[in-house]
Amino acid sequence: MTINYQYKNIQSPTKITLTDEQSAGHADHWRILTDDMSHDVPEWLQKMIEVAAMPKGLNNNVSAKDSCLLLSEDQPCHINQVLAMKDGKPECFINAYPCVDSPYGLNCKIERVIANDNSHDAVLRLRTADGSIIYAFDQLYTTNRHLYQRDTSYYVNFSAWAHEIKLSEQNEVIMVEDQESIRYHRAFNDIVAANDGKIPNDLQEQISEWKPETKEQMAPVEINLGHMCAYLFGDTLGQEDEAWCQGQVLGKQETVFNGKSIILFDVVTLREQDADPFVVRIGALNTAETNSIKVHDYVQANVWLQAAIYKENQSNVTQQSKAS
Repeated sequence: MTINYQYKNIQSPTKITLTDEQSAGHADHWRILTDDMSHDVPEWLQKMIEVAAMPKGLNNNVSAKDSCLLLSEDQPCHINQVLAMKDGKPECFINAYPCVDSPYGLNCKIERVIANDNSHDAVLRLRTADGSIIYAFDQLYTTNRHLYQRDTSYYVNFSAWAHEIKLSEQNEVIMVEDQESIRYHRAFNDIVAANDGKIPNDLQEQISEWKPETKEQMAPVEINLGHMCAYLFGDTLGQEDEAWCQGQVLGKQETVFNGKSIILFDVVTLREQDADPFVVRIGALNTAETNSIKVHDYVQANVWLQAAIYKENQSNVTQQSKAS
C-alpha cells in the first residue's frame, strides 16, 4: 500500500475543533500515576528532556524547525511533551501526557478528528475493517496532524492507562431458556469442537441440521457475563477516549515509569467471529490488587484509551497481531 505524504491535495478526515473550555486536560491522567502532581510531573518533564527523542509518526522528515515539536522517550511507559518552536529553538511549553507503547493494533480508517489545536490534544474516531467504532487519544497528533487521509486504512496501535482495573464480577450470570437459542448454542459448540476448534465454511447449514442426542443437551444454558469481552466508549464530546472495557488477560509483565512499578496487561476487549481481536496493552500501577490479576483472568477496567500511528507499521496494514 502506498500513502501520499505530501501536504497538498489531501482529503482529510472530518475535524471537530474544541475550545480550551471544552477540553478536559490531563490532570486525571497524571493522577493515575501520582498523588503529588505539582511536585512529580514538573520533575518528570525536566528529566525526560535529557533523554528525549522525536517520534516520526507517519513522517520520516521530522524537523526541529517545525512550529511545534513533539518529544518522546524510548520506554514502554513514557511521556510525550509538546513544545512551541521559534527559529529552531523551544519557545514555550504547550502540553504533556503519559503514554503506553503497545505492539497490538487493528487496521482502521479515521472517520473523525476531535481536536484542540491550542493544546494539541486530539481524539480519533476510528472504524475497524469489521465495522466496529473505537475512540482513542492520539499520542502522535502533533506529528501526524497534517498527514491523515480520509478513506485510507492505517494500522493503529492501541494502548491505555487504567484508572481502575479489577477482576470481573463472576456472579453476574443469566439463564437462557429459549429452546431455539439453546439449540444454536449447543450445535455451535459441538460443530466447532468436531472441527478441532475451527469454524467450517458451512457452519450455518450444519447448525440447521444439528439435532440433540440427549435431554441434557437442551437444558437451559447459563452464561457468565463476567466472561464476556466488551468495550464502551465515553459519551462526552472530546472525552470519548475515556472508556469502559471487559476482557480476558492474555499477557502480563512489569516495567517502570519514573521509579514507579507498572504492570502491563494485554487484554482482549472485543473478540467476535470472523473479526480480528481488539487487544489493548493496559498500564496500571503495581498494587496488591492489580498484582493479584493473572493471565487468563477476566477483568473490567475504566481506561484512557490511546492510539499511535507509525509509518514503519504501515507495511502491516493488511496484517493483524496474532493475539487471540
